[in-house]
Amino acid sequence: MKVILINGSPRKDGNTSIALNEIARSLEKEQIAAEVVWIGNRAVRGCIACASCRSGQPYPDGHTGCVFNDDVCNAIAEKCAEADAIVFGSPVYYGQPNGSLMSLMQRLFFSRGEAFRNKPAAAVTVCRRGGATAALQTLLMPMQIMHMPIVTSQYWNIAYGREEGQAAMDTEGMQTMRALGQNMARMLRGLRQEPLPERETPQPMHFIR
Repeated sequence: MKVILINGSPRKDGNTSIALNEIARSLEKEQIAAEVVWIGNRAVRGCIACASCRSGQPYPDGHTGCVFNDDVCNAIAEKCAEADAIVFGSPVYYGQPNGSLMSLMQRLFFSRGEAFRNKPAAAVTVCRRGGATAALQTLLMPMQIMHMPIVTSQYWNIAYGREEGQAAMDTEGMQTMRALGQNMARMLRGLRQEPLPERETPQPMHFIR
């Protein structure tokens, strides 16, 4: 089994990386492979609602997924397709996750939903002082739409730190990350033994008729 942990910070080795790597080490102690994937610090496009990804046909250059193939979206989607669980981590900006990560998540879930559906997932936020719970909830909401079981810990999945490296000094935060890894490993082992439930056909309803 393997877990992909997506570092949504523009700083590759910042505090978000510290939190995700603590989870990764916890997973590896449970004999589960873990890979931290950085989204980089180059621009990530937002979804333009063109729905080209829903056609089911490859694009002229042969790629599938999101029509835009000039950033990290499709490459990360391929990694997630091969993974058994996903963790999204982000710093907190103005009480929200990093905008690049949100753009990425929206495109990933819309264009490659099958790569995420029914896989255990978790969100992690890192902040200097406040806004972490609001950002955490924002990250969790798309997972709930995708039938992704949410992995919890001993506290909200939050670590604190401002300057690079300070999150490692948050002893409770790091313990929370380790417990998250343990809980994810347990959930993965349990779900492997259970068949997926038979789903009803979705019945979307719009409130304006």
